[in-house]
Amino acid sequence: MSCKASAAQCLRDWEELQDGFQRVQDTHRLYRQKLEELTKLQDGLSSSIGRQKKRLRELAVALPRPSGADCSQEELYLQEVEDLIKERQNVFFEMEAYLPKKNGLYLSLVLGNVNVTLLSKQAKFAYKDEYEKFKLYLTIILLILSFTCRFLLNSRVTDAVFNFLLVWYYCTLTIRESILINNGSKIKGWWVFHHYISTFLSGVMLTWPDGLMYQKFRNQFLSFSMYQSFVQFLQYYYQSGCLYRLRALGERHTMDLTVEGFQSWMWRGLTFLLPFLFFGQFWQLYNAVTLFRLARLPECKEWQVLMCGFPFFILFTGNFFTTLRVVNQKFQNKCKDPKRD
Repeated sequence: MSCKASAAQCLRDWEELQDGFQRVQDTHRLYRQKLEELTKLQDGLSSSIGRQKKRLRELAVALPRPSGADCSQEELYLQEVEDLIKERQNVFFEMEAYLPKKNGLYLSLVLGNVNVTLLSKQAKFAYKDEYEKFKLYLTIILLILSFTCRFLLNSRVTDAVFNFLLVWYYCTLTIRESILINNGSKIKGWWVFHHYISTFLSGVMLTWPDGLMYQKFRNQFLSFSMYQSFVQFLQYYYQSGCLYRLRALGERHTMDLTVEGFQSWMWRGLTFLLPFLFFGQFWQLYNAVTLFRLARLPECKEWQVLMCGFPFFILFTGNFFTTLRVVNQKFQNKCKDPKRD
């Protein structure tokens, strides 16, 4: 009797499984159908936005410019149209952040044609927050490791581990930032190029063989690395606080990031941060001068000496003049509108 009851129970369980399997199949079929519809909508919307942007560009080029100081009603209307064109371009930028797009050259070389566009706000924010945490955690690890190499372990092996971590860190940053830019983050210009230069510099440091020239520059480089990690740690907490307040007020884009430099939205309380930034930038110049002097010594045989000197000089030049430009721009805006800040 128990065998029959057990068999009947197994049959009922099997029928329930069959029903559940059928529901899963139906749901999966519906999912694939909606996915195909979504893909068609994405393609159609991308084409429509592309046509609209092309017509806007043509219209912007064709718009006549005001002829004199006294603007007629027609010229005022044309100026209003020009402002609306710029506003419409920003709207299209927001739309395209939720549409699949072709990868840039760098992402195409690294990832191929994989679609890296995140289609929901939650996914974008989660990826952005994970990027920020990645920067913070690696900054702390680099600070500890550079301190260990500088004061506790004088070994080319541990130095190589530190330099390899720097190469991996900056390579990963460039990839993650490219993905974030594809998803609407507006980081651009020098602060993106900065990480490519840093990747190259770290790679050259990794290949530098142990010797007299390396030992002459080693402690200076490790001390600079400690200081740089410390400043980046300060920047993270300062910038993340600024961004949080400005996003809450609706003054910043929700996908804006903290960056390793000064931005115009970082103005409040800046007297605290600017001296640290300028000191680090002049330390980069000091590193470049030191390496150029080492390269002139008759004992210098390594090509890495000059190949590290040039990136340090480029980093100083880019960081220093970009910071000056943004500070000057902020001062001018403050003079024009004293109540703004």
